[in-house]
Amino acid sequence: MKISLALCTYNGAQHLAEQLASIAQQIRRPDELIVCDDHSTDGTAAIIQNFAKSADFEVRFYRNRQQLGSTQNFAKAIDLCNGDVIALCDQDDVWSSFKLARLEEVFSSRPKVGLVFTNALVVDQNLWPCGKHLWDWTFTSKEQRLVNKGRAFDVLTVRNVVTGATMAFRANFKQFFTPIPEDSALIHDGWIALVIAATAEVSALSDPLIGYRQHADQQLGVVRSETRKSGLGSVDETAAGRKRYYAAEVRKLNHLLQRLEKARDSNEFLRLDDKIHVVRALSAHYQVRGSMPTAWWQRCPFILNEVLTLRYHRYSKGLRSAVLDFVRTW
Repeated sequence: MKISLALCTYNGAQHLAEQLASIAQQIRRPDELIVCDDHSTDGTAAIIQNFAKSADFEVRFYRNRQQLGSTQNFAKAIDLCNGDVIALCDQDDVWSSFKLARLEEVFSSRPKVGLVFTNALVVDQNLWPCGKHLWDWTFTSKEQRLVNKGRAFDVLTVRNVVTGATMAFRANFKQFFTPIPEDSALIHDGWIALVIAATAEVSALSDPLIGYRQHADQQLGVVRSETRKSGLGSVDETAAGRKRYYAAEVRKLNHLLQRLEKARDSNEFLRLDDKIHVVRALSAHYQVRGSMPTAWWQRCPFILNEVLTLRYHRYSKGLRSAVLDFVRTW
């Protein structure tokens, strides 16, 4: 099994050397490290180039002439990887020395697993533990039980619980999740996890295999993860905000539907009809919830239909969501 690492950087000089050192100390060395830098203006490039000279595995460095943003930069790095398994890597974390060995163990022993993600120890900017694990914010006990029962797709269609810095996946799934859409409600980690969960098993390891560093300059952290955890309740609760939320979710689901139909038509995956049905039903539910009429009496037939079809129960919060749609201002 060949393991590639996809590392994306942008002005990461402050913490990058510690991350690279933790990669170099892996018990199971990576076969290659692909670094895509999003046009940094600090000393990031020099740190990577110096590291490549001493690394005992292949390091390939690419620097974008124009900034792509994190999602498309990761898409580029993933596309450049040649391994059988690809592990994503953030510039500011540190890895446990046995992270890659643990990932390889799972992929080798469970051939139906397409994606693995792990827990993490939350640390401050100086790598001191904050007394919490990542899953305390991002992954509820109920969701963990569902994933462990093989229902990762059910969880991920509602919201993302996979943090990219902890994930690895089999490279053969690239054909279905790339290109990564730019207009959906998900960044790269959530999109990749969602597509793979529809077509393969997902393994969630409770082992905290990285130190997930929190600092002022990071793009995402547990504070934003906590916001995502609470779902729509933490989104702009104005009528316009709800409409934007549901419109983005519908775009995400439409992109997903296209990828699942492609996978089904490839004859590589023969049991996707049920997943496709779920995506269509969920998209229809969100379209209804995102386009409620202003007058309450005009909303009644739409709400009643969603109640009778049990879509409020399956895809939202049951009668509570129905009542909210009835009493809210639209």
